[in-house]
This record gives sequence, structure tokens and C-alpha cells, in this order.
Amino acid sequence: MNFPADLKYTESHEWVRVEADGTLTIGITDHAQDALGDIVFLELPEVGKSVGAGDALAVVESVKAASDIYAPVAGEVIAVNEAATAAPESVNADAFDAWLFKLKPANGDDVNGLMSADAYKASVGA
Repeated sequence: MNFPADLKYTESHEWVRVEADGTLTIGITDHAQDALGDIVFLELPEVGKSVGAGDALAVVESVKAASDIYAPVAGEVIAVNEAATAAPESVNADAFDAWLFKLKPANGDDVNGLMSADAYKASVGA
């Protein structure tokens, strides 16, 4: 399992990278893609959608299950990864390269409430 220290994490297994401009790039963790198995379909949110922290806004389907992906903080969807939608298996190949969507947070400080890599690693028992 990979737990990059420069990312933030959620209890619902999303990773969050804070970009230089303050926007957030979000995907699912290596732990999540491993637990899901072979990912076969991604349903990503529409650009421009406003979301609250914890809102379900995307779906990942695997051969085992379908799982909601949640907004780690409140904000607006500013981009989606069309390449990942076209090749959902890319999430299994590299969960940290195959981001799912980007958010402009309503409050940039909200990301400080997310878990560190060490805290997430401990939460999944790794």
C-alpha cells in the first residue's frame, strides 16, 4: 500500500492534494482501489456543481461493488478526469495518478481538518 505523505485523506478513503492555487485534486486511495478490486466504471460529477462537505458526488463501480465518492470539503467542482472515465482501470494501475475531480474549496482552511498520511494509515490498519 502507498500512503503519500504530501496528501490529506478522508475516513471514506479519498485522497486530497492541495494545489499551488489552493484548488484540491481528489481521488480514491490505494487502499480503496485494492479493496474494490477491478474498477470497471466511473461516474464523475458535473463541472460547476456545488457540494457540501461529505456530499456523495461520484460513483466508482468495480466487479465487487459500487461505492460513492464523497466531497472532502464544501466547494465547487472545477474539473473532472475524462481520461479516467474512459479508462477506469487506470485507477487500479495508479490510484494517485488517476485523480477523479478537482474542487475549488469554499474555505481553504477546511482541508486542515482532514487526516495526515500517518493517521489514515493507522485508520486502515496498515
